[in-house]
Amino acid sequence: MPLTRRDFLATSAAATALASLPARADEPVPAAPGRLKQSVCRWCYSGVELNELCRRAKEIGLQSVELLSEDEWHIPAQHGLTCAVGNGPTSISNGYNRPENHDRFTAALEQLIPKAAAAKIPNVIVFSGNRRGQPDDEGLDHCARGLSRITPLAEKHNITLVMELLNSKIDHKDYMCDRTPWGVRLVEKVASPRFKLLYDIYHMQIMEGDIIRTIRDHHQHIAHYHTAGVPGRNEIDDTQELNYPAICRAIADTGFTGYLGQEFIPKHDDPFASLRQAVQLCSV
Repeated sequence: MPLTRRDFLATSAAATALASLPARADEPVPAAPGRLKQSVCRWCYSGVELNELCRRAKEIGLQSVELLSEDEWHIPAQHGLTCAVGNGPTSISNGYNRPENHDRFTAALEQLIPKAAAAKIPNVIVFSGNRRGQPDDEGLDHCARGLSRITPLAEKHNITLVMELLNSKIDHKDYMCDRTPWGVRLVEKVASPRFKLLYDIYHMQIMEGDIIRTIRDHHQHIAHYHTAGVPGRNEIDDTQELNYPAICRAIADTGFTGYLGQEFIPKHDDPFASLRQAVQLCSV
């Protein structure tokens, strides 16, 4: 079965065959000049030691390794990189739509946000949680109330909390923040410049399609993007249905200044060749 982010977050990063991959002997190919800052999600390379992933990411031309926990935030900086998105206290299935979580999340973020600012982490990820029978409007109200408790601190420290849009059809059954209109309503209800969406292109292609129009219409509500090929969540090359160069041009044309995170699961023998190709495809 393919690795999922839930698997990675639920367990320590188990060693896999990727851990023993030798460094390439050939000269690294720098990313083509482009308008987007690019990142890579750590969990997709969970079998590679983090320092090695940072080293390879730097060679390829990436500017960030993301979805790191607090005790890892300092490592990308040692390689001249940043961590574009730090992990927060929520989980995909257990998030802000449950008011009983709010005190715990608020306390955790009160500690985490100043540390993220000190480490120059621009974004911290949060999740809505699963529905479990809860109506979407009720969940939206709960999320808004909970997030509004912490956004003043996020504003003070210039940290953006990003809620990720995920598909509930294939990968994350019952997840509530599974469509752009719901996420946009939440952003508007929280009404803070430091709460926005993480627009995952792979997930939203599965749920609603119309990617470029959605980006153009709602870019002001989006602080971060993720990639992956559809179907399969693998490489973003011409074996899958999305036209990533066109999508990335649309993102860049909005004046976006954040990061585009590569979040596909490489299936080729050399996963870093796949990553290099993805960076080049998205360098528009």
